[in-house]
Amino acid sequence: MQAMNYQNETSYGNLELLAHQVVEGFITGLHKSPFHGFSVEFAEHRQYNIGDNVKNIDWKLYAKTDKLYSKRFEEETNLRCQFVIDVSSSMYFPEPKNNKLSFSIQATASLIYLLKKQRDAFGLSLFTEEILLNSPAKSTTAHQKYLFSQLEDLLQKPKVNAQTNLSGALHQVAELIHKRSLVIVFSDLFNSQTNPEKTDQLFDSLQHLKFNKHEVVVFNVVDQSKEVEFNYENRPYQFVDMETGETIKVHTNQVRDQYIAAVSSYREEIALKCAQYKIDLIDADINQGFYPILQSYLIKRQKLG
Repeated sequence: MQAMNYQNETSYGNLELLAHQVVEGFITGLHKSPFHGFSVEFAEHRQYNIGDNVKNIDWKLYAKTDKLYSKRFEEETNLRCQFVIDVSSSMYFPEPKNNKLSFSIQATASLIYLLKKQRDAFGLSLFTEEILLNSPAKSTTAHQKYLFSQLEDLLQKPKVNAQTNLSGALHQVAELIHKRSLVIVFSDLFNSQTNPEKTDQLFDSLQHLKFNKHEVVVFNVVDQSKEVEFNYENRPYQFVDMETGETIKVHTNQVRDQYIAAVSSYREEIALKCAQYKIDLIDADINQGFYPILQSYLIKRQKLG
């Protein structure tokens, strides 16, 4: 399925329109993908489970698919999903507009639109060094519009030199969510990279979520070319730490191998620990568009039933 990137085509004031375009295009693509079972009908039905009222079975759909589905109603909520977005300054890399944060916001808006279509509930938590917003999960149209307005506001008001405390935020979120939920985290995970103690703290917080019976998906949002492959011209650069403002002048040739090795080692460690704790860790390259995000979510959603 072709991944499409709408970032350069959409103004910040049209987040809802973007989400609509992304999701509807994605659903159309599902008909030609291995996930064709998730046709447009999945927005109106859910798989029949033993104990469900047989009066709600859609027999016409059964005749078409040879599978039992129950009709869904507005008041039904099968899933609660809490989005947790890192809005610290490092998320504004690499450009003022098309950066990791704008990607995370637009991906979240698309997932919220998809959840709303499925009549599932969605909440939002935003954090830097502390929780800036925590909205509990609801499935109403008014709640969707409120969250979209909060996300659009973020896009228009960049945070300068805002540092991050991912582990602290996740501990707080674990305590604030009172019903079992799917917790989806968008972060570049960079506050842990040079500090083993912070890496341990991160996994303590992820374990806290798991202990509280939540399912966890972490989208590791990166610019693959710049931040992982260190794809820069062979010349001197001045690199600026977007969270602290510190600068360093280096020639890329002198640090490339060391940088790539350090990042690779860190990413392998994170992947290994996530597998150990049964946490879904998914690379989210901002240059690959939103379809991989939606596809990963649907795979997880299918596993949850």
